[in-house]
Amino acid sequence: MSNHSKPTRNRREFLTEAFCGLGSLAFGAMLNAETRKPNFPAKAKSVIFLFMAGGPSQMETFDPKPLLNKLDGQPLPASFRPAKRQFINGTPKLLGTKRTFQQHGKSGLWVSDLLPHTATCADDLAVIRSCQADAFIHSSAQYQLFTGRILPGFPSMGSWSIFGLGSESESLPGYVVMPDPFGTIEAGQPVYANAFLPAVYQPNVFRGGEKPVLNLEMPEGVTLAQRRNTLKFIREIDEATMTPGDDEFSARLSTYDLAFKMQTEAPAVFDMANEPSHIRESYGIGDAVTDDFGRRCLMARRLVEKGVRFVTVVSGGPAISQWDAHDDIEENHLRMAARVDKPIAAMLKDLKQRGLLDSTLVVWGGEFGRTPEAQGGKGRDHNNTGFTMWMAGGGIKGGVAEGTTDEVGLYAVERPHHLRNIHTTILHQLGLDQDALNYLHQGRRERLTEIQGEVIKGIV
Repeated sequence: MSNHSKPTRNRREFLTEAFCGLGSLAFGAMLNAETRKPNFPAKAKSVIFLFMAGGPSQMETFDPKPLLNKLDGQPLPASFRPAKRQFINGTPKLLGTKRTFQQHGKSGLWVSDLLPHTATCADDLAVIRSCQADAFIHSSAQYQLFTGRILPGFPSMGSWSIFGLGSESESLPGYVVMPDPFGTIEAGQPVYANAFLPAVYQPNVFRGGEKPVLNLEMPEGVTLAQRRNTLKFIREIDEATMTPGDDEFSARLSTYDLAFKMQTEAPAVFDMANEPSHIRESYGIGDAVTDDFGRRCLMARRLVEKGVRFVTVVSGGPAISQWDAHDDIEENHLRMAARVDKPIAAMLKDLKQRGLLDSTLVVWGGEFGRTPEAQGGKGRDHNNTGFTMWMAGGGIKGGVAEGTTDEVGLYAVERPHHLRNIHTTILHQLGLDQDALNYLHQGRRERLTEIQGEVIKGIV
């Protein structure tokens, strides 16, 4: 055909046909890297959620109960209304704690001897002693803690965060999960997922150990230019069958783009050899007890430093590797706390000295707490009616204790805070309004908090 006989394309036709070419190439990068303005001025840019899977005991950590020790071995007094339990039957006896509490910092915050390193950060902590949840079974409670619902199929906090704000990093994912290498938590991977939010808001799950992401190194004998050409060829094949407007397919292409950027830029982030030896030692790296959790806490700091929006670091997998102290509260909590106490304190101090704690909201807690009653003589059952979490940084007041449980730690009695208040407060610190952050799914505007939550005003 001559030049005069070639068909012409107007601007609209060109843009339509380019969607699967130049348009999708840009679209993939936009989905991952685009940042959006918060609904109002934010105190925090990123979140690190330290998830203690299995349910740490409030009476052994941040909520001293002298009366519980006085009543050790006695039945729950009639003045206390019994709560539903999963495994305790009959008339259980109260179980005192062998932990000792002291006041720490200028604020005088009470912390037990189980967490001596965390206690040195007392003036940065806002301890919420009156948390409540709807479920006392691990999987349902974990779903509610992460997604606001006791059933699977809803987006996690991390996915909601990057849906609302996007990512500040072009070479790293916006939402990262670092599970415990001992195994998957009881609710499984769906607890971290994006559910019905577009696939681009799904988490990137990192491994434990020295290589959190496999295959970041360029294959032997392959140059950067060759790798780029290979990915370009794969993209062209994919785009040949892509349907315009297919978000799932676009997200997959975006993942390829991100993987290439990580392969070329992220190895330096994962290489902890360039961290000063005193920093690595402060996290407990090199110590058999603290090495794994310490590495993941240090990685969390490095990730938020590079603009990652939401990082979840998990302590606990299945069976005895979690904070689920049914058999022996002392043995379980001494073992689990020894793994995390030093790394957590090191991370808080590291963030602070780098000027990152002001913009990073750190959240600590499990899906519920433990019972004041004994299970099997030395253990504690699940307790969702009154338990403890804490927050630090990101505009949170330090050195405060918010809310109370009753005299034995059974029920939240003063200023109780349901998990939806925890979610609302996290969103608020990120500058996100719980009502404005919604997504139309099956004809209903869904949101993280489901029904109206409240900002915990006593800690912000």
